[in-house]
Amino acid sequence: MKYSDIQEEEVKNRISQDFFSKFDCTKILGKIDFAVKIKRPANTIDFPDEYLLWAEAKKDSENIISMLAQLVITIGKARTFNEILPPAFLGCFDSEKIAFIPYSEIQDIFYQNDFNWNVAPSNTKTKEFQLVYNQIDRVINNDIPFNTYIFYFEKDEKDLRQFIKENFVIGKSDATKIKIDKNNFLTIYNKWYDAVKPTIGVNWDAAKKIDIIDADFYLADLLSFNNETIREKLFVLLKSNLYKYNKQTDDLGEIFREAYFTDNQKAYNHFWAKYERPPLEEYWDYIINRRDLLVPQDIRERKGSFFTPRIWVELSQKYLADVFGENWQEEYYVWDCCAGTGNLLVGLTNKYNIWASTLDEADVDVMRDRIENGANLLDSHVFQFDFLNDDFSKLPQGLQDIINDEKRRKKLIIYINPPYAEATTARTTSGTGENKAKVATKHKTKDNYKHLIGAATNEISAHFMARIYNEISQCKLALFSKFKFVCTQNFIKFRHFFKADFEKGFAIHANTFDNVTGNFPIGFTIWDLAGKKFPEFIEVDVPEENIKKKFYDGFKQSINQWIKLFDDKRRHNLAIGYMDNLAPDFQRLHAPYIETNIGKRHANHFAFTAKNIVEGCVYFAVRLCTKPTWLNDRDQFYFPNKKWEKDTEFQNDCLAYTLFHSQNRISAKHGVNHWIPFMEKEVNAKDKFESHFMVSFISGKIIQNGYSDLFEQEEAKFCLKREFSPEATAVFDAGRELWKYYHKQKNINVNASLYDIKEYFKGRNEKGSVNQKSADKEFNRLNEDLNFAMKNLAQKIEPKIYEYEFLMN
Repeated sequence: MKYSDIQEEEVKNRISQDFFSKFDCTKILGKIDFAVKIKRPANTIDFPDEYLLWAEAKKDSENIISMLAQLVITIGKARTFNEILPPAFLGCFDSEKIAFIPYSEIQDIFYQNDFNWNVAPSNTKTKEFQLVYNQIDRVINNDIPFNTYIFYFEKDEKDLRQFIKENFVIGKSDATKIKIDKNNFLTIYNKWYDAVKPTIGVNWDAAKKIDIIDADFYLADLLSFNNETIREKLFVLLKSNLYKYNKQTDDLGEIFREAYFTDNQKAYNHFWAKYERPPLEEYWDYIINRRDLLVPQDIRERKGSFFTPRIWVELSQKYLADVFGENWQEEYYVWDCCAGTGNLLVGLTNKYNIWASTLDEADVDVMRDRIENGANLLDSHVFQFDFLNDDFSKLPQGLQDIINDEKRRKKLIIYINPPYAEATTARTTSGTGENKAKVATKHKTKDNYKHLIGAATNEISAHFMARIYNEISQCKLALFSKFKFVCTQNFIKFRHFFKADFEKGFAIHANTFDNVTGNFPIGFTIWDLAGKKFPEFIEVDVPEENIKKKFYDGFKQSINQWIKLFDDKRRHNLAIGYMDNLAPDFQRLHAPYIETNIGKRHANHFAFTAKNIVEGCVYFAVRLCTKPTWLNDRDQFYFPNKKWEKDTEFQNDCLAYTLFHSQNRISAKHGVNHWIPFMEKEVNAKDKFESHFMVSFISGKIIQNGYSDLFEQEEAKFCLKREFSPEATAVFDAGRELWKYYHKQKNINVNASLYDIKEYFKGRNEKGSVNQKSADKEFNRLNEDLNFAMKNLAQKIEPKIYEYEFLMN
């Protein structure tokens, strides 16, 4: 082999020198092993880097498809193509061979909405790796004559050099503008945003109010030739040296607003000199239909510009057929009242029974344009309509006739993926964010339904559901949405109002939707609005996990109502710490937590005393033992049954878990530390501890000192000798070793809590936060031992959380 017996880095260096010396191979792109780009002359330094090859490198002989699959997952995981223009080729090489595959042949892999990119590229056992492997295998062996792109360094050296000479052409690339396609139009938009947008004379806040955004100006530029937009059905049109937008029609004809460049179009000309416009016509529809990728987050949430992935559209239509029968499209009418560009309706066959409305006139134009190109919709059934504000008298007469006829109305399916915006978030309620302006106040539906659905009006999807339920009564509703309306406390009043029968549904990971961030489920649920009562729970399929999942309606009291039964605010003089009890769901990842002094946040502050420490620790452990996942994100913690009261092992496990958890932030810096679970001799303390409260509580023997009066007569009976499970004992043992190691150090606080000990070793960063790791290797080892023991204890506690109905299966 040409490059045998040398390390991987040396293989890369030698191949760079031997075959790509005319190019720049020095750039490191994240975790991509090898990248080849054109060397730019000094006078073109502001041009984007133009790459010719991204490659996977291995020292030893490897399977080509396996190497390419690893490269694809590396690129897809980092979304490298979102920031950098992709290369002409992807490739791979080892010590004996090199292979090339055109990027365009496999770029569709990166746009699979139902793909989990969070796997390790090197793990060949995952289903994701196998999917990529199989797709590349099909391309190589079926779709193109790939054998011409594999070269062995020794026997094919001449052919390899000829291939590079013909395909990695420097002069041509320098003279040719960069082509725009469906893969890079978003990357180029990000560059346009910085270079051209600031020079357009538009009041962007005012434009946003009429639903014009910067991306509309970008599309006008992109789909133009000789500075004239060639696609008329856009929000904004480029006309030589100005833009026209907000088209209005009156008796005198069409009237536009105009926007001029503030720099005589210099930045515009300089920017677009690098790119070839327009893109190939085959990309136009895709780019226009994916305008949602360019919409700012706040507008996407308000208007619902979230592209429903094809796989979930198809599955939802299968569920509709399961519920309404094989001939449902002949027997039922369908109205998508927030249709966007009609993505959700693709696949439906009976255009005479389909209606599509949307907020934006430009989206109506896109749908009509699609009709001209074969979309299965009727032009007369596609219309502009603001569902949250317009009167139904504006609807086409045919749709009005259906709505006004009780018998036909029962055969109407409202089939939607409404906006997900909400006025408040976890950051709002925790005091670190602000309410989103006008989400709950700008629509007529807020005034019409606030008294009926209460706090649910904070979320736009609830506005849609309320109007549909109330004004299109007894119809059918099939929608994509969060599960908040099913199970959260803010929707209790909504559920009393929304008396519907659940038919069928499924739950999917939110991140399978483009530009939806967050680790939560999105549901597709089908409802009969002629129901009697909202169900106590719904059970849906989870196709990604091949399981079923129940979502409960909050009919039970919450765990916060339970813990308040044990909180005696009159006895604050006996408190040894306080716990913030925020909303009882998994979205509060950093709650609850325990501090020495009462907090100032708007929340219930539970005061720990000897009388209620067990209940407080049960609450704390229950909230934190179960690992948050995308699927349990909306689950609520409930008022438990009474079985936990007799399970002393469970109670003591929770006590141990609370004592050693990182969100127990008791600190000797802020007051007396009553939470040390050891005697001085156990940890070789350098001096006597100020308080022995916790040891007294655990051992059942009150140790007399200055704080023994915390055990008043009523509290003393709760001071019992406690037996701990092997898992809890392992936690105490690991914690004890940490305390011992701390007391070997200099300049310590003898009364330090575990929180103080970790701060001592880890230190704080410039922002004041405790660092993740310490420079002290022995501390890190001991801390890892404690974390391991805590993980095992949490796994022991978790089944009891469901058995005692703090969480519902």
